[in-house]
Amino acid sequence: MSFDITPSMQAIEIKEFGGPDVLTTTTRPTPTPSRHEVLIAVKAAGVNRPDCVQRQGLYPAPPGASDIPGLEIAGRIVAVGNAVQHLKPGDDVCALVTGGGYAEYCLADARLCLPIPDGLTMAEAAALPETYFTVWSNVFDRGGLKAGEHFLVHGGTSGIGTTAIQLAKHFGAIVYTTAGNDEKCQRCLELGADMAINYKTENFVDVLKEKTDKKGMNLILDMVGAKYTAANLKSLGYDGRLVQIAVMTGIKAEIDIGLIMRRRLTFTGSTLRPRDIDFKAAIAENLRKHVWPLIEQGRVAPVMDQQFPLTRAGDAHARMESSKHIGKIILTT
Repeated sequence: MSFDITPSMQAIEIKEFGGPDVLTTTTRPTPTPSRHEVLIAVKAAGVNRPDCVQRQGLYPAPPGASDIPGLEIAGRIVAVGNAVQHLKPGDDVCALVTGGGYAEYCLADARLCLPIPDGLTMAEAAALPETYFTVWSNVFDRGGLKAGEHFLVHGGTSGIGTTAIQLAKHFGAIVYTTAGNDEKCQRCLELGADMAINYKTENFVDVLKEKTDKKGMNLILDMVGAKYTAANLKSLGYDGRLVQIAVMTGIKAEIDIGLIMRRRLTFTGSTLRPRDIDFKAAIAENLRKHVWPLIEQGRVAPVMDQQFPLTRAGDAHARMESSKHIGKIILTT
């Protein structure tokens, strides 16, 4: 099967660092896949916090990556590199990419492409890669979450939060989360959280201490950063783990080292985008084996917020930065 591939494509570029209005529609040459890559005609692309941070000038693309934002896409393969054997033009996939997702065409490493789960639209499939790769890597691989453990994820109605709640609950954890209003808390409970704490009206440290009879959390997944660091450590029980995946309120915090020693705590973190292909490919294989069947069975699902046309990428970023969203924001071509 062959496809007519236009020599140029519409894309969104960051013309200068700043607010959502700096995102500009432009025309770029259509890229050509290397030996291990595929070229995807993008139907939908997920919007993520790292895209916003990149737009602000605080998260540059890694060497060799496209300067076009966008870390996850869904669409149809229209060309493949000469070393790609398990995929072909015409296959519909979703993919984790290091950049370039906000465009009509995008390159992806073939090992980071996953089939679109049965029953999902292109927009829903585009909501999967960045979020599910991140949650699997940090909650189950790095965080070591086990059935029966007490797990807290902050920002329960974010893309990461809604995914972490569902997966942690499915694999047997007792799930706690925080959110900014009662409506969002209720949505977290509907997704499977055992407790949702309104952080604007309650102190989550005190609530968790009371709820667990002072035993604390086994694992915390945090995106807030400096503002929550000390409180997160106080909320952990003996041998507890804190995994940091974003720093929305800053990178510097004062911590009680004695507390870490007394409770034998582990404080770690990671970023996904700069990791090598082999690392990401291992996550992809775990998702294919352990999570994709759950999606196809309807036992977990992407939570969708709003969709915007590609040319309104600035509005999509404004929506994300308003923190009014529940679930994933998607761009469509």
